Amino acid sequence: MRLAKLLPMQLIVLAFMASFAVTLCIVRAFKGLGRVASDHDLSGPQKFHALAVPRVGGIGIVVGVAMAVGLMAWREPDQARWLGAFLLSAVPAFSAGIAEDFTKNQSPRRRLFFTMVSAVLAGWFVHALIERTDIPGLDALVAFTFGAFVVTVFVVAGVANAVNIIDGFNGLASMCVVIMLCGLAYVAFSVGDTLVAMLALAGIGAILGFFVFNFPAGLIFLGDGGAYFLGFYLAELAILLLHRNPGVSPMFPLLLCIYPVFETLFSIYRRKWLRGVPVGMPDGAHLHSLIYRRFLRWAAGERSARELTRRNSMTSPYLWMLCSLSVVPAVLWFHSTAIQAIFITLFGLTYVLLYWRIVRFKAPRWLLRHRR
Repeated sequence: MRLAKLLPMQLIVLAFMASFAVTLCIVRAFKGLGRVASDHDLSGPQKFHALAVPRVGGIGIVVGVAMAVGLMAWREPDQARWLGAFLLSAVPAFSAGIAEDFTKNQSPRRRLFFTMVSAVLAGWFVHALIERTDIPGLDALVAFTFGAFVVTVFVVAGVANAVNIIDGFNGLASMCVVIMLCGLAYVAFSVGDTLVAMLALAGIGAILGFFVFNFPAGLIFLGDGGAYFLGFYLAELAILLLHRNPGVSPMFPLLLCIYPVFETLFSIYRRKWLRGVPVGMPDGAHLHSLIYRRFLRWAAGERSARELTRRNSMTSPYLWMLCSLSVVPAVLWFHSTAIQAIFITLFGLTYVLLYWRIVRFKAPRWLLRHRR
């Protein structure tokens, strides 16, 4: 019993140390990897760093999670095959992302395709499927296995892409995923689902091992491999929690992840209907980009790489707070679909109002506190 009580901390520490060690090695080996694994493009619309930085931070995170899952399998041999299948299902999504980090020639469509492959594998081998939504009409669709696969694949690919979209500043995507995994772990423990809770804790530890190098110094980036892996991991754990626990509202995963999801949907609307450009075309008009450009980039001070990196990192806490605004009610009312739906609507309205005010230079005063 005592060892069982120590297991959650063991998982976090093991995942953290493994991720930390691998990430440290990558940062130290930066000079050798610099030409093939770094982001040298400093001029793109979504580029806000001052120096070339390695963008393969996902490697350390995956190693950290794998080590923690290995410990879980050793402690629970009956779950070893299930845990192995779950981890292996993430390989296509991570591989497509890390290939882009090294080669810079993998299209978004190709990365999404392999993320869908991962979702299919997880649905087939660990039965991570959305089989209820509390949405009239959609429930009829997911009642059939084929329909459940279609909806699940769409959701998982969407969340993975959404995490990649918010990966624009030091610590932004990684800490947002930590916040969401903390909420997921709390609900999993509340309903007695220790397996999902432990996997969430493993993810938290692995991300934090990367985070200490990414924020605030920006010594390494998450990269597409890390972003797609974390998006897949978060989405699958939320789906598993929903599938394994009837007392959890089907709206809980959506409210939990609403910040990156709504950012993606709003970006599609903004590009396609407001600007008339392809939805996959990168731009610098995301909410996090606007906060940086309007309130931090042009603040008085030096223009050195160190100072620009500091301002880059100062952007992320604003979005951590925005992410928390949805995670807190998602956790408090995880059993109520009606309350979850209300907060999803409130978040959408808050996001649009905040975006509208920033675009028109009418941002709330609390956003201006860093200006000098």
